[in-house]
Amino acid sequence: MYVSAPTLSRVISRLEEECHSALFVRNNRRVHLTAAGQKLLEFADTTLHNWQTLEGVLKDHVQQLKGQISVFCSVTASQSYLPPLLDKLHTRYPLIELKLDTGDPALAVPNVEQYLADLSFAIHTPEMPAHVTFNKIATVPLVLIIPKSLSVSRIEELVWKDVNVIMPARGPSKRIVNHWFAEKGIRPSVYASVSGNEAIVSMVALGLGVGFVPQIVLDNSVVRAKVNVIEVDSIEPYSLGICHLTQRANEPLLKAVTELFAQ
Repeated sequence: MYVSAPTLSRVISRLEEECHSALFVRNNRRVHLTAAGQKLLEFADTTLHNWQTLEGVLKDHVQQLKGQISVFCSVTASQSYLPPLLDKLHTRYPLIELKLDTGDPALAVPNVEQYLADLSFAIHTPEMPAHVTFNKIATVPLVLIIPKSLSVSRIEELVWKDVNVIMPARGPSKRIVNHWFAEKGIRPSVYASVSGNEAIVSMVALGLGVGFVPQIVLDNSVVRAKVNVIEVDSIEPYSLGICHLTQRANEPLLKAVTELFAQ
């Protein structure tokens, strides 16, 4: 909440005094809403929603949308998917300033949840929180890349016990790749687990092993000419999209940008 615990406690106490009701039940292990607290929460959500809707309508009548919106995405997404979207944004809303931050795709949803970004480019996973809205914008296949020195053209030719595998350390790729190996009954010989798909491409280019990466990452890699590609139809592709907190969906700036990006 970005305030100290005593400050938050005083705010809660004032709310309870004004409502003439206890809003929380507290014990040593947990805090939860009373029936009165739940009613106040519903009232607050409805009131904020109505205000944000009215605010958007009034702003549309008075002036063109303007302000700053923060976006988080991977370096690859910033090179591949963001430029055409920025062109659309500048054409439709020239007064909206976009603040861009790039980094590990695994941080996309946490950054939205922690209000470090208004929206993020993210990969959909089964663990996507219910309070986060995801809008798909593209399907991204994963491909197996191997060093140029490895004389293999089909996946059936790979002898897995004789090759090292560069594994993703975290994020959507880790789940998908682990699931694929499990389905195939393969126990990979893991040479290294690394963060970032770009690093996997670099290590494979150095001849240190083989690895799965999104096609779009390979297409934008400066060392793509140093690896060979083996297509694997049986591995799950990425669903790439933009995500934001559901409770913020009607904020005028966020609503305008997400609707534009989803077109």
